[in-house]
Amino acid sequence: MEQSRGERSLGELFSDLSRQTSVLVRQEVALAKTEMSQTAREVGKNVAILAVGGAVVYAGALAILAAIIILLAELMPWWLSALIVGIVVAAIGYFLIDRGRDALQRTPLAPEQTVESLKEDRDWLKEQA
Repeated sequence: MEQSRGERSLGELFSDLSRQTSVLVRQEVALAKTEMSQTAREVGKNVAILAVGGAVVYAGALAILAAIIILLAELMPWWLSALIVGIVVAAIGYFLIDRGRDALQRTPLAPEQTVESLKEDRDWLKEQA
């Protein structure tokens, strides 16, 4: 049976499908790498904020403990002034740590664009088959 000029053989169609699928997979891998790199940068930034917050809390706690405990010890027993200052510093530290943790939790770790694109590719391949 002779083929007309506009028709392609089954072998040619499968060859094209294989080539297109290969290109598509390479593009998806590149997209996933890019997206994961962006996510890693965001996570790194948020971890740095968390670490800086922790260091600031620690340095602030030391300075506040030294200065305010001495000041409050003039008005109340020294142990009570130390307790009050410690609670305040701990509350500030908790706020900073909570803020950093929330920022990390909001950062999507899954490559969302890649997942969506792979779903579209799956649907496209089903249509082609």
